[in-house]
Amino acid sequence: MTEGTRKARIGVIGAGFWCTANHLPILLRRDDVELSAVARLGRSELEQLRDNFGFAYITEDYRALLNDVPLDGVIVASPHHLHAEHACAALAKNLPVLVEKPMATSMVDALSIYQAAEAVGQPILVPYGWNFQPYFGKAKEWIAAGRIGTLRHISAQMATPIEDLMSGGSLAEATGELFQPDAATWAQVETGGYGWGQLVHLLGGLAYLTDFEPETVYARLGLSRIGTDLFNALTLTLRGGATAAISGSASLPVGSPFQIDIRLFGTEGVLLLDTERERLVLRRVDGDVEEYPIPAGAGAYSCVTPVERFVDICLGKPVENAGHAMTGLRTVQIVEAMHRSHKSGQPVTIEHRP
Repeated sequence: MTEGTRKARIGVIGAGFWCTANHLPILLRRDDVELSAVARLGRSELEQLRDNFGFAYITEDYRALLNDVPLDGVIVASPHHLHAEHACAALAKNLPVLVEKPMATSMVDALSIYQAAEAVGQPILVPYGWNFQPYFGKAKEWIAAGRIGTLRHISAQMATPIEDLMSGGSLAEATGELFQPDAATWAQVETGGYGWGQLVHLLGGLAYLTDFEPETVYARLGLSRIGTDLFNALTLTLRGGATAAISGSASLPVGSPFQIDIRLFGTEGVLLLDTERERLVLRRVDGDVEEYPIPAGAGAYSCVTPVERFVDICLGKPVENAGHAMTGLRTVQIVEAMHRSHKSGQPVTIEHRP
């Protein structure tokens, strides 16, 4: 970097396991980033963040961070149920926000973020790692170009090795990290579990690829011993008449590769995107077949590009945001309706719309 090149001044609200294991090391490697300030509870934890990442300003009060420190962007990585409070406060300072998934845990909160971002004209980025992969971009390009025609049906499933964490235990992959995952985030019946914690990746991916709009959701859930959801079985109707069958599972053995399997059926063809087997294939009714090569290992989950892209946004660079606010909003619509449907045993009509 040449002398005088501008740095993105980043503030962080809520720095726990994932933020310190992923986001902060990525930011620390960049010479166009200044880790300006961090807010979270716990003075000892704040001092560790200062010592490990060089934050100049540490505080337990996120309001002080926003009021006292000049910033170009804010990362919100607090517990799920606090995302709306923290994201809206940052937007009120006219700052772009990376808000960890799920964007919120209720449609009231999701709409408050969406509307606050619209009001100030600042972007929200929800870091769905797969959305930012080149093969997701190619799939979206094919769909936008009409290569599968009009969408008629979605069949999609996601599975990850995270049952212990969702059931109130630990996460094997977190061993040795600065902080451990907090049960208050992952193992709460109302705001934790697989739907809010993991299935949102798949739903955010579908929202990015298809711009779908869900209208009704019927769901049944398989629960852990503490009542959090480990298994999700959903059927959806979408605006325009398309249908969807969506599955989520927390029960892969530890060490297994994550699974994302998406099949989109249209009037002109079908698109298959499978991250575990690393394949993207388009088969058209006219006999044309296209394959997009996915390099070995690239199907594994990575959340590097979303963080890099957020820095570019903070610096005013014209880059694609594959985790924009609407992708976050759609996931909240569906997961909230999923829980309501399971409790009632009936299909739920989605009423809250932007």
